[in-house]
Amino acid sequence: MGALVDRNPEDESFAGHRVLIVEDELFIALDLEDTVKAMGFDVAGLANSKDQAMRLAPHADIAFVDVNLVDGATGPEIGRRLVEDYGVTVVFMTGNPEVVEGRVTGALGVVTKPAMPSAVEKTLRRAVEARRSMY
Repeated sequence: MGALVDRNPEDESFAGHRVLIVEDELFIALDLEDTVKAMGFDVAGLANSKDQAMRLAPHADIAFVDVNLVDGATGPEIGRRLVEDYGVTVVFMTGNPEVVEGRVTGALGVVTKPAMPSAVEKTLRRAVEARRSMY
């Protein structure tokens, strides 16, 4: 995924934004990590469960959150807590977007899996703009 992302000088504004990846499928998580890094973002960490995500939450600005993880369908609860307790900009990643659309107040949206690098790139740009307008 990461090799297909175009990097341009404007991307330097992404430096310092930390992205948390909450995904239990290792290859998807690593692919997403490559894309995020290729765009110039820092990765706050990879988590595959609610407990891991909450430990990493204080270090994140933006999070991609899968719905179904190793501990069950905890993604919506993780997303809600990231938004409410930590001010993280949340984007859900799932093959079933209807499961989370409109359910978590403050979430930026949903990226349908499998996610193309261009969709991840577009979503990250939107997330940065959303954070800038908040502060």
